[in-house]
Amino acid sequence: MLGRLEMDVDECIEKYSRLAEAVFGEKLRRIPMNFKLRTQARFDSTKLENAIKKVITERRWTELLNDGTKRGCRVFVCAADRYTKNIVRLRSYDAPGNIPATICQAALATSAATTFFDPVSIDDRSFADGAFGANNPVEEVEGEASDIWCDATGDLKPLVKCFISIGTGNPGIKPFGDNFWELLRTTMVQIATETELTEARFIARWRGHYDEDRYFRFNVEKGLQEVGMAEYDKKGAIKSATEGYLTHQSTIFRVRDCVKNLAMKESTAATNLSYLVSEYNELRIIERRTALRTEAPWIVPFQRNAQFVSRISEIAQVGDILSSETRCERVAIVGLGGVGKTQIALEFAYQLRERQPDCSVFWIPVMNVESMLEAYLEIGQQMQIPNIEKEQADVQKLVQHRLSQESSGKWLLVFDNADDINIWVDKADNTTGSTRRIDYLPKSKHGSILFTTRSRKAATQLAGKNVVTVGEMDDTVAKDLLKNSLIDLDLLADDQATAELLRKLTYLPLAIIQAAAYINSNQISLSEYASLLDDTEENLIDILSEEFEDEGRYKDTKNPIATTWLISFEQIRTRDPLAADYLSFMSCVDAKDIPQSLLPSAQSTKKAVDAIGTLTAYSFITKHKAYQLLDLHRLVHLATRNWLRTEGSLGQWVAKALERLEEMFPDSDHTNRSVWRMYLPHARYVLESESEEGIENKKMELLWKFGSCVSSEGRYKEAEKAFVQVVEAWKSVLGAEHPDTLTSMNNLALTFWNQGRWKEAEELGVQVMETRKRVLGAEHPDTLTSMGNLAFTWRDQGRVAEAINLLEECVRLQTLVIGTDHPDNLSSSVVLSRWQAEKLGTEN
Repeated sequence: MLGRLEMDVDECIEKYSRLAEAVFGEKLRRIPMNFKLRTQARFDSTKLENAIKKVITERRWTELLNDGTKRGCRVFVCAADRYTKNIVRLRSYDAPGNIPATICQAALATSAATTFFDPVSIDDRSFADGAFGANNPVEEVEGEASDIWCDATGDLKPLVKCFISIGTGNPGIKPFGDNFWELLRTTMVQIATETELTEARFIARWRGHYDEDRYFRFNVEKGLQEVGMAEYDKKGAIKSATEGYLTHQSTIFRVRDCVKNLAMKESTAATNLSYLVSEYNELRIIERRTALRTEAPWIVPFQRNAQFVSRISEIAQVGDILSSETRCERVAIVGLGGVGKTQIALEFAYQLRERQPDCSVFWIPVMNVESMLEAYLEIGQQMQIPNIEKEQADVQKLVQHRLSQESSGKWLLVFDNADDINIWVDKADNTTGSTRRIDYLPKSKHGSILFTTRSRKAATQLAGKNVVTVGEMDDTVAKDLLKNSLIDLDLLADDQATAELLRKLTYLPLAIIQAAAYINSNQISLSEYASLLDDTEENLIDILSEEFEDEGRYKDTKNPIATTWLISFEQIRTRDPLAADYLSFMSCVDAKDIPQSLLPSAQSTKKAVDAIGTLTAYSFITKHKAYQLLDLHRLVHLATRNWLRTEGSLGQWVAKALERLEEMFPDSDHTNRSVWRMYLPHARYVLESESEEGIENKKMELLWKFGSCVSSEGRYKEAEKAFVQVVEAWKSVLGAEHPDTLTSMNNLALTFWNQGRWKEAEELGVQVMETRKRVLGAEHPDTLTSMGNLAFTWRDQGRVAEAINLLEECVRLQTLVIGTDHPDNLSSSVVLSRWQAEKLGTEN
């Protein structure tokens, strides 16, 4: 009931009580044998079968005990083969020689106590209750676990951190009966149901675990001696005896030690008890919700990974930390790039969705500020937060406020790739500049926050002690991943080649997946691929070793990922030149959220689709499910740049990326906001890269657009940096008095003004105005714009009278040049009237 039907303890007790009453309420016979002295059932086996089927039907499970589904809990029951007298294990999982039983057959077989019920037939074999040989199945559990995890050595003890055995009550000690009937009635039953002798033998062999509080036996010692299997009506006596046992001081100490053991779970433990119990309780009510529920918001950019293999321990740790119902918990998954942090977070999100369909899940990439803001905006739109799309809206604050309200219900916020701690602890670049992004994180007892990061420092600053470290896979899990990734599974028959390949790939998930892609594409053996690694490994490591340095990684770890990628690079260039061009182009822009519209033009749509398909097949890129965006893995990004640099073509590709961005980048008008927000991180990346000579004009044009857009976002520090570079470049190329130079200086002055740096804004504004008067004339529109800007600066400095006089002159000239009905003149006139009224009111 607990393991296969996944009931909770209370439900098990309730269901078993009903079953016992239905089955044991009336005896078929008083005497357990017929006139030929053959045993016969005292209770109705048909009633037992119907009662068991009713429990199964209510749970709506499939009929088979082993239905091929991998579950977190493995279950087996013991039954005795009536012909060989051997104990047989009926399992809910795959194992050699497993008998294909239904749940009902397994339950009947393990319950078919001789003289109580009829034997059970399964697959042409007859079974009785396993109590004749395994009423205390602790030795069967030991044997089964040894067969699964250490079949070669049989030495299970070093692998076991906690072994818990729970009995059904001490039957007491009675002497042998003096006559045949007494012997048959009592002594034989005791022999069949003994448990404590088995326990004594087991403790003798596992004394180390017992002494170290790693083995625990819980069994009611007194009060159950007279309670038989059929005496279902003695629940009161059972409760009293059990309560007396649990409240005894010695039992309290043992329970405490057991809890401490479970709480101090080591990395080798595959599950977490509190998390799994909570998980089962939640699974129990999913079907009740299904008919009525409305699904909560779900913003996750990736589909569930069909190749994902067991990371039970890490997922359980995350789930246990985030299971609090009283506060908003944070947890960070940390590990080397490519180790599978994002995939673990993704699988956790999907599992959470299955258990709690009413829980909202929001996914935010944190490669840079732009990606965060874009994701925050999407969350706000999904939750229909008022004013979220206004030009100056603080989307982070609005989302924080909404999610912090209990009315928002349950939610999970995933920040993927939170590697740069400066993004979080530096002050947010907005008009006030007073809030750090870490302070924008919402808080609600119904919410949880999950980070993935390569940096342990970032992990501890973001999540405190709640850090889950992801190490390399063990060989079993790595082999499962390789199996899931290969087309030709016969290749795995070569155990030596498989083990050697996984060792050379250091059991790293990304390396395994990419190696399998190459093997599938070229139809080569595992040993052939391993020999390719030997041929070129040293040179490839020399190229990429510095790029892969990270403080959370062993310094002497070799990096076969680079080997895999460079082999694949050459293969792609030979077979699909356009895919190689796309890969080269993407390595020169930001690695995340690359719009497909930004890629170089192809001869046909089909060729473009084929090229993206090639890169996807090699797992170099990931396509967002709902958007025309691509992600290029960060290490592939670095490896590709090194590949191009080695060939002397990196500068050429940077120039191509810059020219393409300048061509596609729209102006800073708010109607283009959704477009240029996608392009901003890529523009910044290419602008910060070294490029070939001869494209300075294109670079400055792009830098101008970039500065204008980030200024519209209120990120004035970034805008200032961009405009300073433009001003210096135009002065050098065009001259200090060129109109484009003066326009860039004017924009820089406005950036100073937006930051409240009035003195700098005034000095530069005066310089621009006077130069324009001299070069363009006093009545030129650009000159009048400078006059208006300078008037605003003077007013903010408190020089109200001078500001009004200058704006009056500006309005007079605008009237002469562009007329009284022009929007610029009307706007200036309205401002002037307001200033004059305010000055008059102050004087009065």
